[in-house]
Amino acid sequence: MTGAARGQGRAHAVALAEEGATIVALDILDSLRSPLHKGSTAEDMAETVRLVEKEDQRILAVKADARDLNALTALADQAMAEFGRIDVVVVNHGIWAISENAWETDEEDWQESIDVLLTGAWKVTKAFIPKIIEGGLGGSVILTSSAMGIKAQPSSVAYTVAKHGVLGLMKTLAWEAGRHNIRANAILPGMVDTQMLQGGTIEKSSEWQPRFFTLDRSLLPDGLIPPDGVSRAVVFLASDESAFITGAALPVDAGWTTF
Repeated sequence: MTGAARGQGRAHAVALAEEGATIVALDILDSLRSPLHKGSTAEDMAETVRLVEKEDQRILAVKADARDLNALTALADQAMAEFGRIDVVVVNHGIWAISENAWETDEEDWQESIDVLLTGAWKVTKAFIPKIIEGGLGGSVILTSSAMGIKAQPSSVAYTVAKHGVLGLMKTLAWEAGRHNIRANAILPGMVDTQMLQGGTIEKSSEWQPRFFTLDRSLLPDGLIPPDGVSRAVVFLASDESAFITGAALPVDAGWTTF
């Protein structure tokens, strides 16, 4: 589970632990250059550990950057040594950086988002899918894209492009890993109530793009989606209940992608 220290990652880790899963949790535990929202902390990860252990499940939690392939490969080796196999990989980590428009986006901000959201997603699969294959039992790879993986989000060009790319990665993995009985799917969350929405990101984006951000895209009355609302979809895609689902992009967006 990447991005496991808080938000959706924590919720997914706890939901999987409730179903009896042993958890390997990683997070950068630091703030990055481009987002307005703050990064996760060691205290956040400690809370994830506490909640998983409360479910009487084991957890290996480490500080690691999804852009660091050497660190990911070492963690995959460690997980195999400690637990014997890897069955499910959830690529969940993310940042949301904004700029008024695409042509004024800072080059370093663009590159950071692409490196974290897209290249980092590929690196996680590169490190961990061989371990699923080694186990010989098949498995499930679940990538977090976004409602903006199939729609545009003005004032967030790198995020939009990267999340579209994650769907291309997922579809390719579904073709390539299927012969190993490994399924690859993606979830498309809408507006989820996490710290990614904080730091002035929504306010600034709304100022720049009032036509987009003042439109109520939720078809349901409950507003922001709680992180554990997305977790049920992750548990489903990790389980045998979805044994014949691969190459799919599942919206968990309260109807956003109908627009």
